[in-house]
Amino acid sequence: MSSKKLNSHEEQDSLLLQNSREWTSLLKEGFAIMVLCSAQLMTQAGLAQSIVPLQIIGDSFGIKNPGQLSWFASAFSLTVGTFILIAGRLGDTFGHKKFFVMGFLWYALWSILAGFSVYSNQIFFDCCRAFQGIGPAFTLPNAIAIIARTYRPGRKQNMIFSLFGACAPSGFVVGAVFSSLLSEFAWWPWAYWIMGITCFLLGVAGYLVIPHHPPIHPDEKCSLVERIDVAGSVTGVVGLILFNFAWNQGPVVGWETSYTYALLIVGSAFLAAFGFIESRAKHPLLPVRKLSSDTIFVMGCIAAGWSSFGIWVYYTWQLMANLRDQPPLLSSAQFVPVAISGLCAAMSTEFLLTRTSPSTVMIIAMIAFTVGSILVATVPVSQTYWAQTFVSIIVMPWGMDMSFPAATIILSTAMPASHQGLAASLVNTIINYSISIGLGFAGTIESQISDGEDDLLKGYRGAYYMGIGLAGLGLGVAISYAIFHYSRLKRSLSEKYV
Repeated sequence: MSSKKLNSHEEQDSLLLQNSREWTSLLKEGFAIMVLCSAQLMTQAGLAQSIVPLQIIGDSFGIKNPGQLSWFASAFSLTVGTFILIAGRLGDTFGHKKFFVMGFLWYALWSILAGFSVYSNQIFFDCCRAFQGIGPAFTLPNAIAIIARTYRPGRKQNMIFSLFGACAPSGFVVGAVFSSLLSEFAWWPWAYWIMGITCFLLGVAGYLVIPHHPPIHPDEKCSLVERIDVAGSVTGVVGLILFNFAWNQGPVVGWETSYTYALLIVGSAFLAAFGFIESRAKHPLLPVRKLSSDTIFVMGCIAAGWSSFGIWVYYTWQLMANLRDQPPLLSSAQFVPVAISGLCAAMSTEFLLTRTSPSTVMIIAMIAFTVGSILVATVPVSQTYWAQTFVSIIVMPWGMDMSFPAATIILSTAMPASHQGLAASLVNTIINYSISIGLGFAGTIESQISDGEDDLLKGYRGAYYMGIGLAGLGLGVAISYAIFHYSRLKRSLSEKYV
């Protein structure tokens, strides 16, 4: 081993020892972990804020078009998934705690403004939702990076990552329940104003209890522009936004409108330029050369699985509201088992990851996404909740809370200490961007096959079938990954004993 690598490992061990001493109080450590996990909880609560009272918010703006309504959720997921791409790198460069706190303060500001958009129009509300999503984009990867740099790889780190993943379904339920209560018994903007106050308090708490991690600069000779990868950041963010915008705007104005496919072409060109720049960058945002076959397979699985989840959660709420005529509060109550099932899945994942391969965990997760989507796609509208709908709500969190911790642990272990923000960014970019782009795909299908308000079920089922296809694709990738992993293990064992 070279002296440079030895120094790097000694530096990382010294940093881990220093961080462990900073957690002087068990109570403070537990509270800090809660604040870090709140990044995931508040992200999913923000998604639920617009999906659950969708019709109520739409009515306040005089909006009935399904494509325009879907932007309430898509705008949020779009920016969460897009700006995570650069958030982790900025945290690696300037300090993770700093951007974690700033992310919550930004989230607070735009949540409050989103509430005040009730005095304006839906365009301002969509813009607020988009800016709101930048906040979680900065809190998520930096929270994961702080955990990865504070704890050594092992059971404790796995447990905390599993708890972090369990906050996803719990956060959605919390957001759903509170937005339902405030929409039905008060006024829907209060959900956003209370969200703003909560995010501000979490930002302050993060500043007080989270330990400071000095940024690690592996290449001091490199300029700041090269270290941040400005060219890659600009082309990547612009490309992802335009590509996603085209897919989500197409169902609203129709694909025959020239600017939709023009933006799709321009966005694809920017993404191609991003790939070209990254292949030559000294510190690329997407370090293809450092990604192992394991991480590539895992990223493919979560992209397909979480896009199917986005379709499942959005259209299940639409089915409950528009076809079963359920009030938001009743639908929120029916979603409560998601939190319990998600917690069980997260704890089971921590157990499985210490006893089996990541490929096995991914196969189980993709089966859950597929089965959950099939159950709700084929449910009769008049069927009791306790039949297919309830089972789907129990099954689906196992896909979420098995795939997320597994992917986070795999990428975090594969990346050095100086790239923990980058590792977290890759996982969360794929998850949140996939949710938004999946809604764009499903919305396009719904708009093409639905006959309008008289046949909503036909359009919803078309969207669900798209979700099944995506989940099935993820399952296929997971099985291929397992076969590849088994073949490689068998080959290495044979070479060892030859």
